Amino acid sequence: MALTHDEVILKHSMTHTLDIPSTPARKLALFAADIKIAHTIFAMPFALLSTFMAAKLTYGALPPLGILLLILISMITARTAAMSANRLLDADLDAANPRTRRRAIPAGQLSRRLYNAILAVCAVTFIAATFFFWIMYKNPWPLALALPVLAFISTYPLLKRLTRLCHYYLGAALALAPLCAWLAVAAALALPPIIMAAAVLCWTAGFDIIYACQDYDSDVQTGVISVPARLGIAKALWISRFTHALAAGFLILLGFSTPLLGPLYFTGVAIAIALLIIEHSLVRAGDLSKVNLAFFTMNGIISLLLGTLGIIDLYV
Repeated sequence: MALTHDEVILKHSMTHTLDIPSTPARKLALFAADIKIAHTIFAMPFALLSTFMAAKLTYGALPPLGILLLILISMITARTAAMSANRLLDADLDAANPRTRRRAIPAGQLSRRLYNAILAVCAVTFIAATFFFWIMYKNPWPLALALPVLAFISTYPLLKRLTRLCHYYLGAALALAPLCAWLAVAAALALPPIIMAAAVLCWTAGFDIIYACQDYDSDVQTGVISVPARLGIAKALWISRFTHALAAGFLILLGFSTPLLGPLYFTGVAIAIALLIIEHSLVRAGDLSKVNLAFFTMNGIISLLLGTLGIIDLYV
């Protein structure tokens, strides 16, 4: 019979000495580590590239500092709220998974109350930031979309209980970053951010499928609906490869969709495609030991490279 959340914490505490943070600073540091604050690197470069592209078209120059700061605040608070919701909704599943049972809530190191409080503060701050787009720049779109966006990006954990398309839902959540950033600057959408969003969706879904392979046994036992759990690891890796091939196609199409991007951006795309090939060479159905290298290192480099070279390309 499956253990309850409280029973898992009790069992854990009997076999491990818990390092329970005693000060607010240590609690916040553990919280930041638990929500993988470093993973902000996946969406942020694309949001910034979209911001600078929209500013180039709208203002013919760099984005206004106020808009740039509001976008950064919105990105950070929205992701923090979404990851807080993720940890709260997934606490019981995390407790049942050997890989994730040491996360702060199932391990009993941080309370649900803390996560709820941070979620509330970040959600309010995010909505306040979107309000300033309306007050300062006469752009009502960020405020109008604030609650739907928060709801969308915070409900990913529910999808893994319903459909194997959960990986693509997560991709869509990250894909909102370039779309929302463009809207925040230009107050209207255009073709380039839509193509960029499609690339981000496929890229994210592809590496999330790889990441989910390491939870195959746990997902099968707990009933989590993921591509690896439903189709097996070997087939899941082929679906990931196909999804990343689509992402590569959209990245190339993005470069051709606007005269703003040129040789530097296409150089970044070529390197990104090479890194995706290396990423898939590191992971095999019989050997998942290099998943973390493939997941974080390779994809972190890809996002930073494309965002940086793309932004430089706009102004050279």
